[in-house]
Amino acid sequence: MLPTLDKHNSLPPQQNLSWEQRLLKNAGRPRGTLKPEYQELKFTLHRKLLDKINLEALATIDNQRVRSEVRQALMTLIDGEQTLLSSLEKQQICDEVLDEVFGLGPLEPLLQDPTISDILVNTHKQVFVERKGLLELTSVTFRDDSHLLRIIDKIVSQVGRRVDESTPMVDARLSDGSRVNAVVQPLAVDGPLLSIRRFSTDKLMPADLVERRALTAGMMELLESAVKAHLNIIISGGTGAGKTTLLNALSSFINPRERIVTIEDAAELQLKQPHVARLETRPPNLEGNGAVRQRELLINSLRMRPDRIVVGECRGEEALDMLQAMNTGHDGSLTTVHANSPRDATSRLEVMVSLANANMQLISIRQQISSAVNLLVQASRMSDGSRRVTSITEVTGMEGEVVTLQDIFVFEKRGLTPEGTVVGRFAATGIRPKFYEKLLSAGIRLRPDIFDEVLEV
Repeated sequence: MLPTLDKHNSLPPQQNLSWEQRLLKNAGRPRGTLKPEYQELKFTLHRKLLDKINLEALATIDNQRVRSEVRQALMTLIDGEQTLLSSLEKQQICDEVLDEVFGLGPLEPLLQDPTISDILVNTHKQVFVERKGLLELTSVTFRDDSHLLRIIDKIVSQVGRRVDESTPMVDARLSDGSRVNAVVQPLAVDGPLLSIRRFSTDKLMPADLVERRALTAGMMELLESAVKAHLNIIISGGTGAGKTTLLNALSSFINPRERIVTIEDAAELQLKQPHVARLETRPPNLEGNGAVRQRELLINSLRMRPDRIVVGECRGEEALDMLQAMNTGHDGSLTTVHANSPRDATSRLEVMVSLANANMQLISIRQQISSAVNLLVQASRMSDGSRRVTSITEVTGMEGEVVTLQDIFVFEKRGLTPEGTVVGRFAATGIRPKFYEKLLSAGIRLRPDIFDEVLEV
């Protein structure tokens, strides 16, 4: 006799098959696109299965054995239904019901496809995915809005959060670290919206980024030297530009003997050093109390004896505390901001600092920025879906009341091939950075020709 399961319990997917393999396995019909007459059968079987088994008790049993036993029970239920189903259709219905019970329903095949970086659900009728930086529509659908809401609730309840009319927006994460954002009615006009930013299990190392032409070997060598010399670096860019990927890659250059404190809204950094203290914000509870923001974590991190502070993304008043930490002995700190250019990044920092202290004069804010930040690294997503570092810019100080910047490396876009691939070149500006003396004092000497490098891509 099978024990009985909690509806929100989530176990790993049953098979490690690609999306294409699963399509073939299911008689050419993609998951989530059962014949209309079988959709009702699937949900009837789902309800009967939940009545028959105890998911909480099953959580203590080996995963493979659980799925095997639940599959047997499900096949028995299918055989008891008065329907004429082929063996392939029975197998498909069985797979989809198991995904409803143990996983995220129609999204399971997409979550198992390693080529997908984003899953974007626009109401129950439409699901888009991003592959290699380009969006494409899938044939996956949900039964109705309540079906999609049930999947959203399963995701957010696993991390102790909720989504309903009183809290119609929520951020969460899956067990593998993927970021999730959900918006429901009344804010979502046409129905629930769900966005999943996939967590890459294969961390891209610096050599991988160079191989993919995201930047040149000389640019990476300069960034490596800057990290090792404890320069403060801010990575800027738009959504999906690869900021976090680049931040992860640069963090690999941090000395393993240093103590690192990471601060994030949703923990996704993958630092490999042995001495890492990870902090994550907390949303308010049902009464609206108990929220812990990034600024409070940042202030607390200063009491944790960090050698370096890594903030996943500065997006508010914590920017002031980040700049002050950079200016008071925590050199070598790293963070990211949303901005379209290095100049926009400094302007955004000014706005965020003014949120923390409205009485602070603009020139004082700019002095903080010019003395705290050494490098601005601009990341961009090209029209063909590729990600590139479009500039490495040094903050050289103040000239009058303006923060002065100078480009060390830039990417010059030249056009598109007939296939739509972006062509251009990475080029050094020939300027030797002012922080070069800091590199020398740290015992780091760069190649003489690094500031003359040009690479066509």
